[in-house]
Amino acid sequence: MKGTVGELGEFGLIRELTSRLTTTPAVRLGPGDDAAVVAAPDRRVVASTDILLEGRHFRRDWSTAYDVGRKAAAQNLADIAAMGAVPTALLLGLVVPAELPVTWASELMDGLRDECQVAGAAVVGGDVVRGDTITIAITALGDLRNHEPVTRAGAQPGDVVAYTGWLGWSAAGLAVLSRGFRSPRAFVEAHRRPEPPYHAGPAAAGLGATAMADVSDGLIADLGHIAESSKVRIDVKSASIDVPSQMNDIGQAVGVDPLQWVLTGGEDHAIVATFPPDVQLPARWKVIGEVLNPSALPQVTVDGAPWTSKSGWDHFGEIES
Repeated sequence: MKGTVGELGEFGLIRELTSRLTTTPAVRLGPGDDAAVVAAPDRRVVASTDILLEGRHFRRDWSTAYDVGRKAAAQNLADIAAMGAVPTALLLGLVVPAELPVTWASELMDGLRDECQVAGAAVVGGDVVRGDTITIAITALGDLRNHEPVTRAGAQPGDVVAYTGWLGWSAAGLAVLSRGFRSPRAFVEAHRRPEPPYHAGPAAAGLGATAMADVSDGLIADLGHIAESSKVRIDVKSASIDVPSQMNDIGQAVGVDPLQWVLTGGEDHAIVATFPPDVQLPARWKVIGEVLNPSALPQVTVDGAPWTSKSGWDHFGEIES
């Protein structure tokens, strides 16, 4: 569809966006009424929300609208999976300037829809508002399917620490884009469209995970949340973490130790969890550390020593991943 969202109008834009959506059996009533109705067989609803701001979380010269949609959905649906729940639905709050092409908004919705399909969820509604800066607010919902939620507070001394997914790829891709390049493409695409291991979250809950988080702010930062909530020390063994050869090449080219990206780079949305030591983990999980009694304050150490460099993303600081 040609033209701008201002020319199309609020209700015309809503019709255009909702016409692109698909549904799932969990959606009892989709877009078009005052509210959506989503089945909650467990009688508990897991909910998470997040905001993406143009210029802060994405750039239109680096990512297509479709990329932004995939990323916006992924980072919220990953939070649901990291609680041990199955994603069911997503709600969109969209602020756009009147001069934005309708095609950009439509492609954004296509990205949201397609990422939801990967996770087994659906976009069920939302709102659009005129504003000066593109702002995307997402609320994701999920179902625990009769399992207890896996929080950050259950890690116990003696547990092993393991992750599944990618670590450092998005940060390496951001470094490439920041220097005006577009390759290696796999790392650039990892920054544009993260691929969270959605099914690993509920599976980890079934395996007996004691604590879990998605790696959105950086491995050390997110393990730090677990350590603080669980009142333990977590020690990461750097030699246990795989650093791809191409990531090493990027690091050499830009003068960065790739281990920095792996330990502190955010937005990959890998899942990290702690498990009792006798749990037999599937091959997709990589054990990278252990949970210990806190020597003083709860903290994350690397190879037995405190990590003194930047630990990850902070929206109100100068830390960038």
